[in-house]
Amino acid sequence: MTTGGLALDQLTDQAQQASGLADFGDETWRQGAERLISELNDGAALTEIGAAIAGSDVLEYLTSRLHVVDWVTRNPWIADADIRPPIVVLGQPRTGTTILFDVLAQDPANRVPLTWEVDRPWPPPETATYESDPRIHEVEAKLANVDLLIPGFRAMHDMGATLGQECVRITAADFRSMIFATQYRVPQYQRWLLHQADMAPAYRYHRLFLQYLQSAHAAERWVIKSPAHLWSLGAMFNEYPDALIVQTHRDPLRVVCSLASLVDLLRRLASDDVSISAVAAEWVDDIVLGLDRAVEARRDGIVPADRAVDVLFRDFVSDPMAVVRTIYERLGIELTQSAEMAMRSFLAANPQEKHGGHKYSFADTGLDAGLLRERTRAYQQFFDIPEEALP
Repeated sequence: MTTGGLALDQLTDQAQQASGLADFGDETWRQGAERLISELNDGAALTEIGAAIAGSDVLEYLTSRLHVVDWVTRNPWIADADIRPPIVVLGQPRTGTTILFDVLAQDPANRVPLTWEVDRPWPPPETATYESDPRIHEVEAKLANVDLLIPGFRAMHDMGATLGQECVRITAADFRSMIFATQYRVPQYQRWLLHQADMAPAYRYHRLFLQYLQSAHAAERWVIKSPAHLWSLGAMFNEYPDALIVQTHRDPLRVVCSLASLVDLLRRLASDDVSISAVAAEWVDDIVLGLDRAVEARRDGIVPADRAVDVLFRDFVSDPMAVVRTIYERLGIELTQSAEMAMRSFLAANPQEKHGGHKYSFADTGLDAGLLRERTRAYQQFFDIPEEALP
């Protein structure tokens, strides 16, 4: 275990020297970055390798931010470009958001932020080379090593350079992102993020990043995705007031044990002090908070009923194209024959357990199932979510 090894000023200097740029834009990013670095040093129980990985992550986010801000500063028209009302896929982690997102991405009318262009955004992607950009190969090569570093991870969460990337990887450059609490043990940072942080700067940067991506490769309609939007629905709708919501649902007890298993495995890359029960204890209150905020957002009208479609995980697994057709009909969007064929081809090539499947057990969480069921009952009743047998 190592402590005290990361210094924000040193990382910012490295990012500026490597990029030749100095302007990070809105300085609110420092609020989260300082909290994150402090806890990474003094509470995350990082190994020496883990500290190096965390430092590299922070450096990449800082460098990405420098390039995006610089490009928009030199091309101010980008920030005036329209972002058509996006489709936002959200839902608790482990409820099918990723596969649904990837299926919707097969429609040529839907543009999603792809992993390669989020991981390597500079220079902005161009239409002429969008499918042949050398960064695709670079990112694919990096992802090919994931199972060597984290055996079994791709069985839980598929990845690919040309698959969609989550919004938490975009807002991470503003250091207001739940990605950090999934990779590292930073509960104080997470508490600040969910209870105190102003999320408006994160969504302003999110919009700027999409504007940047479409500056040389136009988007007819954006489709974006992240479970994290559930905790910040007010801020998200303030930035995207015409957003169309697709929310996935599943028995929350299955969510908790599946997420705990995933986070446990992911954190082992950076720390030796990890257990499923510790992760579950750390995350359970946050999961319940997200469920409660989802209910409040519907009751308070933050999420307009006519712009939201609810999807049960079991329904999507049973008949994904029926769910997709319902989404398009409810949102008033045409599902063309060519788009449907592309979606069906993707589903055929990517069966549910393509990489071996994800095995987990509720008993490993150490939580009281009866007590947790009572805490999540209001959410289940409001959205009519059936209970599932616990593994």
